[in-house]
Amino acid sequence: LPQLGPIPDAIPAGIAALALCNGAYLSEIFRASLLAVDPGQWEAAEALGMGRLATFWHVILPQATKIALAPTWGMFISLLKDSSLISVMGLWEVMFLAQSYGRSSYRYIEFLLTAAVIYWVLSVVLELIQVVLERRFK
Repeated sequence: LPQLGPIPDAIPAGIAALALCNGAYLSEIFRASLLAVDPGQWEAAEALGMGRLATFWHVILPQATKIALAPTWGMFISLLKDSSLISVMGLWEVMFLAQSYGRSSYRYIEFLLTAAVIYWVLSVVLELIQVVLERRFK
């Protein structure tokens, strides 16, 4: 966009970049999970006299949610890790702060290791939430 004239602020540009990239992957995950539900489920619900909306809401969607749970949380964990890429645009996030403080005090290793531990802890927390949700949906 800067080559065409408008120069967006860093925060909206970072949010838009991450949202567009991960949104495309998430939409594919949901599409695939809906298609993974056996077509016989539609037929069985129709045989029971359920309408299309009721069938989708009460039969198809719960099964598709169970299928999509693991890859969706994998994308959220990936999004957390990809957030370090927006430090290139000058946003104040963990990697940007670690690089800035490391540069000012010549203690790169300590600050970058701290940033790595923060990302690791956040990833582990998201993975634990994923495990709890997967157990609940089973």
